[in-house]
Amino acid sequence: MSKFFLCACLLCVSLALHAQKQYSLIDIIEQAKSQSPASKQAETRKENRYWQYRLFKSDYNPQLSLFGGLPDYNRDFFGNRQDNGQIVFQSREQTNSNLGLGLQQPLAFSGGNISVNSFLNQFNDITGDFTQWNTTLINVRLDQPLFAFNELKWAQRTEPLRYEESKREYVEELEFISQQSVNRFFDYLDAQVNLEISSFNLANNDTIYNIEQGRYNIGTTSKDKLLQVELQLLRSQQDVAQARLDLETSRLALITYLGLTPGEAFELQLPEELPEFTPNEGQALTYAKANRADFLAFERRRTEAQREVARAKADRFSANFSAAFGLNAAGETFNDSYNDPNNQQRVNVTLSMPLIDWGRNKASRKTALANQQLTEFVISQEEQNFEQEVITQVKQFEVLRSQIAISKKSDEVAQERYLVAQNRYLIGKIDITNLNIALTEKDAARRSYIAALRSFWTSYFELRRLTLYDFVNSELLYTAEED
Repeated sequence: MSKFFLCACLLCVSLALHAQKQYSLIDIIEQAKSQSPASKQAETRKENRYWQYRLFKSDYNPQLSLFGGLPDYNRDFFGNRQDNGQIVFQSREQTNSNLGLGLQQPLAFSGGNISVNSFLNQFNDITGDFTQWNTTLINVRLDQPLFAFNELKWAQRTEPLRYEESKREYVEELEFISQQSVNRFFDYLDAQVNLEISSFNLANNDTIYNIEQGRYNIGTTSKDKLLQVELQLLRSQQDVAQARLDLETSRLALITYLGLTPGEAFELQLPEELPEFTPNEGQALTYAKANRADFLAFERRRTEAQREVARAKADRFSANFSAAFGLNAAGETFNDSYNDPNNQQRVNVTLSMPLIDWGRNKASRKTALANQQLTEFVISQEEQNFEQEVITQVKQFEVLRSQIAISKKSDEVAQERYLVAQNRYLIGKIDITNLNIALTEKDAARRSYIAALRSFWTSYFELRRLTLYDFVNSELLYTAEED
């Protein structure tokens, strides 16, 4: 009766699994890259970096601004000094309004700024019934730092690299999401396989217990062997309970990562069909250097180190040249303020140079130069690590492919060996201890095969992430586009 009940349960479980939705490894990866919270975060970071780049680009475009105060009203008492030296406090009520329109254009090549402006001011003394208008029809102004650090010029060298770097980082993040999906896929698959193994073992151990009990009743086996089989049956029941708990835990972890419906039931398919390609070390290195964000980051960091040296050298002194030309006028009415405007010119040169700074500027320059040298050393080491990582991954990939072939054959041999051992046990040719050894080796071989598949697929997507190249379809995962 017990044997029939267990077989019926296993049949129901099998039918239920076949009724569930089937997911392949590629299905899980595509779901993760399109719907998972991790992919949404990566997409948001990509958009954020795009708008940061747009903000940088806007710094080089002309800016049209309208500004002013409409109006500035003041009513108070003020001290008015008389000719005899006495101060008389008098009341006043005034308004002062101004409006300006300015067009500014940064000069990236020199770090200066040129602007074209127009101003209108009105002063109204309400107490004295007096109004005055002042206008600047046009004012052209140039502000140019001399021998100064040009932030705009250096930003033109670093920010495009940073933006391009961020776009490649996004593709790398998607490949990293693929790797994480592989790990969570196999976490669930391990639990799924463990449940299948433990359920199979429970059914077999129940059958063996009934057989061993029959043998004990007719005196062909000992009490200790019967107890050994019973203990094995109890352990199998415990293994099934633990496997069900592990399956539910890994299922929740997988659907949380993928953003699936919590109540959705599904089953994973074993990814035994492997991509056929042979990676080449030289080819992989070429793609990695051409496509990876890290390689662009090396260039950006070198440029930033050069920028800081230039900044330190330019901080020794400062000078600024300003020149302006315009037309302005004044009158008691609005129209009068535009009649017969006068020329308006202004030229100004300012400078600041420390005479004694106790070696401050020298220390600043030496620090920047030392940091630049340190950056070169660090990047040189990282470039070697970068290349070694790619080469190691290529070599490891081929080893993993051979390991899968070996572990798959071992799994088939162990399964066949167990069937032979089981048949020999049923006819009394071997004892329960040898049967249990065959069972343990069968389960270990199966799990070893699943582990080899996990390592292969993890390595496959790691190779894609390191090179941003799809070796199966022979195409780049990222192609630089014009902005």
